[in-house]
Amino acid sequence: MRPDTPAENVDHAAEAARLERTAGLYPEDAEALLLQAAAHLELSGDRPAATTLYDRLLSSPDGLENLHLVRALKASNLWEYGHEAEARAIIEGVRASAPRDPAPWVIIAEALESHDELEAAQEAFTEGVKLLLTDVPEPPYATHPLLFGRHRVRRMLGAAHDEWDTLADTLHSSSVSLDELHDPKRVWSLGSENPAELEAEINRLRAELGAYREALSRPFPVAVLHWPTEELAELIAAYPNLSGEYPSHEEHLATIETSLRELASSGTPNLGIVTGTVPSYEAFAASEGTTPSDATLLPQYATTLAARGRAVAWPPQRGAACWCGSGRGYGECHGS
Repeated sequence: MRPDTPAENVDHAAEAARLERTAGLYPEDAEALLLQAAAHLELSGDRPAATTLYDRLLSSPDGLENLHLVRALKASNLWEYGHEAEARAIIEGVRASAPRDPAPWVIIAEALESHDELEAAQEAFTEGVKLLLTDVPEPPYATHPLLFGRHRVRRMLGAAHDEWDTLADTLHSSSVSLDELHDPKRVWSLGSENPAELEAEINRLRAELGAYREALSRPFPVAVLHWPTEELAELIAAYPNLSGEYPSHEEHLATIETSLRELASSGTPNLGIVTGTVPSYEAFAASEGTTPSDATLLPQYATTLAARGRAVAWPPQRGAACWCGSGRGYGECHGS
């Protein structure tokens, strides 16, 4: 699906089938591609087929990068078509595993919230927040939905503000406060039978949520291709004419940092780095009907990896390890 294709014009079943075929061509990206396919199946209404894909991922002999995320998505999907007991059991298992990724916490908490289990949803949101944000000076962007979701549920419960709610208010960038945005009376007012009131409320919510939707609908990054030391050596050995692109690994790393800084200074947003592997690059070249020795293929390969969700945001967050894999902090390495 093209990024600019309106969601209502998508044939979700066909898109899911296409993603499954692509996963067969790129086994190293199968997990991310099959998760996207399962999402399309859920949107198409074929929830049993989505569960089959989640089970396929969970039974993978090679293990998963995002095991708890897949389990959480499976639980949410199961509950939507009547398998409440199994969904609850999986949710409890995810909570007991205490994942360090915010996404599974958001999914299980929102699943509970959508089925009016507000107290349980608040507990799940709070567990995730305490686990991931205690003694953290600056909450990472990926944890913001945890704080916002917790604020929303507590507002519905009529709970008094605490320090986490205050932090959520601070992080919220819209001109309308979270308290007003999550006001139960405003939410319930959407059920008004008066068409004029309904239209006015919808228009007001659209205006207030514009900035938030824009933040959540980020396109895939403008990404620069990074080759680890061993991969670059293998690439040059197999395709010597690419040595002109990469005189040395040190110069390759310096060029990445320089290019990203130039893009940032020119105002280009949403920058990232994708890491290449020789087998993946060769498979991409074969899919394009050309040879890997063609240097013009390299930026296309980087863009394709970014579109498949393989990009890591640049610059790294404060205190994070450098993107080059040296093991040192970014500020002490290429960020110095």
